[in-house]
Amino acid sequence: MFHFTLEKNLGWLLLISVLIATPVNAHTEKVSQDVGGMLHIEPHDNPEAGKTAHVWIVLTRKGGQLIPLTQCNCQLAIYPQPHNETDTPLLKPSLHNVSTKQYKSIPGAEIVFPKVGAYDLELSGTPKSGASFKPFMLSYTVTVGS
Repeated sequence: MFHFTLEKNLGWLLLISVLIATPVNAHTEKVSQDVGGMLHIEPHDNPEAGKTAHVWIVLTRKGGQLIPLTQCNCQLAIYPQPHNETDTPLLKPSLHNVSTKQYKSIPGAEIVFPKVGAYDLELSGTPKSGASFKPFMLSYTVTVGS
């Protein structure tokens, strides 16, 4: 039989509350329709206000096949939190091909977040001629520090 003391119970509650309350930016994965996307931000998944952050998103079809930017009519919109569906994006950076050791021609952008705070990054896309995936919209919350 388990015997928990008050100190152990409070310790577990504190640990769980810290884990729940801590924002996570690193390699956030989302799914919409039959498309998955993994967000990555340089430097070190910790963007800073007023400095250029290099953002890229690995898009894959269900089953893991990569969706290069050349097959996607993709658009990135950035909103400060909180925002409504009718709000105009704060930024709409141009997307370009990014290639890393593992991935070729994935959507990426350079973003300068104007101030410290939370932002929503929304990547939407439709297939270009010859591509076979459903239109999607992926939303990521990013916390920007100083």
